[in-house]
Amino acid sequence: MAEVSTFESRTGKLSCSAGQAFDFLTDLRNFKQFIPGDTISDLVIQIDSCSFRVDMLGKVRIHISEKVRPGKIIYSGIVPQIHDFSMSVDIIDKPPANSEAKLYIRAEINPFLKMMAAEPVRKVLEKIIDEMEKFKDWGSTI
Repeated sequence: MAEVSTFESRTGKLSCSAGQAFDFLTDLRNFKQFIPGDTISDLVIQIDSCSFRVDMLGKVRIHISEKVRPGKIIYSGIVPQIHDFSMSVDIIDKPPANSEAKLYIRAEINPFLKMMAAEPVRKVLEKIIDEMEKFKDWGSTI
């Protein structure tokens, strides 16, 4: 039986305001800046949706399902073995010109798959947060 599982990243410190992070991350074409290149293949990306292939999971489809300016973005998706999942980004303003972000993935998966997926999912979330912290060009968009 499947249960809802939540995976979360650590809180990352961003070199931009919450509004700048929100504007940048609500265009999925910009989000590829933070996705580790060795993690995905066959990337097809548009402003509010994308698809890509992940080893052992297959084709993943994602779209923006909710935007609450400036603090939350929810991306919903479908993966063959998991069906529906969501990834959310919580953004907290830290004046004068910084912010913090935390990523969450929620998926309805069976306990066996959760056991196998937990560590790889956490590693991907940490890589994304690491890349977000290193990124300095939040004011530019594609």
